[in-house]
Amino acid sequence: MNEINRSPAFWRSFAIFEGFDKKSIEDLAEIATYRKWPAGTVIFQRGDEGNYMIVVVSGRIKLSLITPQGRELMLRQHEAGAIFGEMAVLDGQTRSADATAQTAAEGYVIGKKAFLDMVTTRPAAAESVVRFLCAQLRDTTERLETIALYDLNARVARFFLATLRQIHGNELPESANLRLTMSQTDIAGVLGASRPKVNRAILWLEESGAIKRMDGIIACKVGKLLSIADPEED
Repeated sequence: MNEINRSPAFWRSFAIFEGFDKKSIEDLAEIATYRKWPAGTVIFQRGDEGNYMIVVVSGRIKLSLITPQGRELMLRQHEAGAIFGEMAVLDGQTRSADATAQTAAEGYVIGKKAFLDMVTTRPAAAESVVRFLCAQLRDTTERLETIALYDLNARVARFFLATLRQIHGNELPESANLRLTMSQTDIAGVLGASRPKVNRAILWLEESGAIKRMDGIIACKVGKLLSIADPEED
C-alpha cells in the first residue's frame, strides 16, 4: 500500500470520521500522507509538538509513559482502525505520551493545520469529532472505574470483554474465541498490575470456567466473564 485510500467506507471506519460528509472525506484523503514505521520506531515523545495525528492501517503502536523510577506505564495499544495523536492536534498542547511502533506498522498522517481548517468550517465534521472525543472520555472513565473499584480478576475479565466488543460490537455471542496480540506484561501495564498477578488472575478465570487457553487462542464464555466482571454486591 503506497497510494491514498479514497474510499468513503475506509475513512468512515475510523470513529472520528463517521459523520464526515462526502466532500469532507474527499478533502481528508487529499491532506493525508501514507507512512510506514518499522518495529521499534519512536513516532513521537512526550513533550513533542503535536502537529499531526495518525490513523492506523496495520501493525500495533503503543502509547506509554516512563515514570521517574524508569518504569514504563502502558496507556494504550492501537491497531488497525484506531486513531491517535488527535488530542494535541485539537487542544494545541504538546504530546502527553510516547508513541512507539511495537510491530511494523502502516498508517496515514494528517496535519494539524489542514485538519483544523476543515473541521472549523464544517459543522457536521466538527460534530463527528466532538462525538468521538466524548466516547474517548467515557472510555477513560470506565478504565479508571475498573482500576479503582474492581479486584484484579474482575479487571482481567472486563479487559477480555472489552477486547471482544472491539471485534463483535456490543452484542456479544454466548461464546467467542480471542487471539490476543498483547503479552501479559502489556496487559498488566494497561490494568495497573504486575505481570505475576495478571498471570494468576488468568489462571483463576480458567479454573472458574470463564476461559480456556489452547494453542494461542482464548475460548471465552461470555456469560461467565460478565458475571465475574460485574459481580453483585453482597
